[in-house]
Amino acid sequence: MSNKVVFKKIAKDKSVGVYMAKRDFVDHVDFVDPVDGVILVDPEILKRDKAFVQLSCTFRYGRDDMDVMGIAFRREIFMVTRQVYPPIQDKEKSTHSKMQSKLLHKLGNNAYPFFFEFPDNLPCSVALQPGPKDTGKHCAVEFEVKAFSAESRDAKVRKRSSVRLMIRKVQYAPEKSGVPPCVEISRDFVMSEQPLHLEASLDKETYYHGEPINVRVNITNNSNKNIKDVIVSVDQVANVVLYSNDSYVRAVALEESGDAVVAGASLKKVYTLTPLLICNKERRGIALDGKLKHQDTNLASSSIVKEGVLKEILGILVSYRVMVKLIVGGMMGSSEVGVELPILLMHPKPDLVRESELEEEMVFEDFKRSYLKGAADDEEEGNVSADDATS
Repeated sequence: MSNKVVFKKIAKDKSVGVYMAKRDFVDHVDFVDPVDGVILVDPEILKRDKAFVQLSCTFRYGRDDMDVMGIAFRREIFMVTRQVYPPIQDKEKSTHSKMQSKLLHKLGNNAYPFFFEFPDNLPCSVALQPGPKDTGKHCAVEFEVKAFSAESRDAKVRKRSSVRLMIRKVQYAPEKSGVPPCVEISRDFVMSEQPLHLEASLDKETYYHGEPINVRVNITNNSNKNIKDVIVSVDQVANVVLYSNDSYVRAVALEESGDAVVAGASLKKVYTLTPLLICNKERRGIALDGKLKHQDTNLASSSIVKEGVLKEILGILVSYRVMVKLIVGGMMGSSEVGVELPILLMHPKPDLVRESELEEEMVFEDFKRSYLKGAADDEEEGNVSADDATS
């Protein structure tokens, strides 16, 4: 029988512990997977204290040590806190999944379920890549589940009486791709009787991370100008929305072909580009998918926003486009003729969890998350058996 991993993290004073069956929660555009899990408490350690669980979304736009005049470079986009112990609601009414039921049975009478739903207007987990010499946490949208014990939800929380678990809100490629992008343009020049015509097209609209993108370019140069170069790129556009709307455009794949098309000639060619993080590792400001460990990330996926909520979203929204530029020579210098084709760059949707997997033996794994280069964790990572986890 295979094992089903359940992530756990226990407060240093052992008053509360959190158990969750997953760390990634999928935004399906029309709805988002709810965040659920189980809190394990020790009533003898809690005594008169209560146990709470909190879900938050934070937009961090500067390092923790960059605080100016007591103002931190972070903003809570969303936060909700609920009491789990003493329970306000019956366990059965608070249990929303079969995995929760199984965890409650496994962990015993001092385990209590929790459940949160995301609002529509939250971005997905995204981070901007720091430079090679930068340290600590930088600009990012982060989601966190926090469990703590205190006299009340507004009381000061002791660090040793709390646990924080970083989770991700993610999106996957839609099952149905849109119409393959195709665009064409004609440009007239002074003293030229005929125009320059450029057509560019793609095989499809949606591409998976690591998949080559074939760009078909058709140039008919009936003008009297010479084309000195054809430049094809995949651009990442990161819109950072907080107090203002800033847009950052960076080419994550580029080919300066050197192809020339003289006056009266034509060119048909397919250019192939593959946008990869490994080719952009040292570049500050490239948007990345939020990550749970340093090694398991990639270029940020395209953001798909539910209709009607775009203006309400704060954080980082990511899109991609293929650009085709012609460098046209002239007596007064060079000029550009270009077109752009929007694309989606995402991961394929993984297979759904089978019902039979819920019957697998659970193995508890200590929850650890190294976020960006230079960030240190205060706990050792390792796997423990189910018996060790509940002892």
